[in-house]
Amino acid sequence: MKQKSAVTILVFFIAAVSAAAAAVGIFSGHGPGTYEYLSIRGQIVTIYGKGLYQHMSAEVAIQGIAQDYVTLFIGVPLLLISLFIAGRGSLRGRFILAGTLGYFLVTYLFYLAMGMYNPLFLAYAFLMGASFFALAITMMSFEINRLPELFFDSTPVKSAGGFLIFNAFSIALLWLSIVVPPLIEGSIYPKGLEHYTTLIVQGMDLGLLLPLAAVTGVLLIRKKPFGYLLGPVYFIFLSLLMTALTAKITAMGLSGYNIIPVIFIIPTFNLLAVVFSILLIINIKPAQTS
Repeated sequence: MKQKSAVTILVFFIAAVSAAAAAVGIFSGHGPGTYEYLSIRGQIVTIYGKGLYQHMSAEVAIQGIAQDYVTLFIGVPLLLISLFIAGRGSLRGRFILAGTLGYFLVTYLFYLAMGMYNPLFLAYAFLMGASFFALAITMMSFEINRLPELFFDSTPVKSAGGFLIFNAFSIALLWLSIVVPPLIEGSIYPKGLEHYTTLIVQGMDLGLLLPLAAVTGVLLIRKKPFGYLLGPVYFIFLSLLMTALTAKITAMGLSGYNIIPVIFIIPTFNLLAVVFSILLIINIKPAQTS
């Protein structure tokens, strides 16, 4: 009961603070506007120059605002709805809650590590920490060894696991195509590095999130208890993250950036992630509370 109360309190704070942070990101507009900046590596970078993300490059600031829309209008409502459903003893609700908390954890980890310092630094730090602890408590609430028996035999674990493995390798190849060529050529620094310290998203994906996806896929295919735990959670998380990525790509396209061929690839992955999320969740046997 104490763990349930702790998660409830954390989720309400996460919802309130993230909604405020996202709103500031979307609606703030002070600043001189775009200008050019010479990075320490000699690269000319176009700086956004407006609002909360005024010190970020124009390309990345646009993406940040797009993700703020997803967080405010999809992430926060889903977080609160899943908390309500989970609070009624629904195993489905708890899986959705855990996956949504995973989205908030990764989102604000990226904001904290990649975003140029801004007045919301402490808010990002709070959101990362609160999301981590709420997710940890939620994940520990599952009776892992019982999970396989709580799903129908028809649950498409093999196809879902196969997709996770394929997605992991596809995104890994995409990031390696950005990182490796400059190393081979001797220029070292990818163009997309701009004026940032390092490639945070690519590093986190290659070192943590993509291996986790691949391992989860293998565990699902082998019908292991941890596969049934991590699979639905990762798919919910991936659906939200891919939705944010689709929004980012769309925003870049509307701003005149070349988004071919990713505009076809990422939304397809997004759709498949949502479909598998739904299939895994609806294949949980009714009235399960493990």
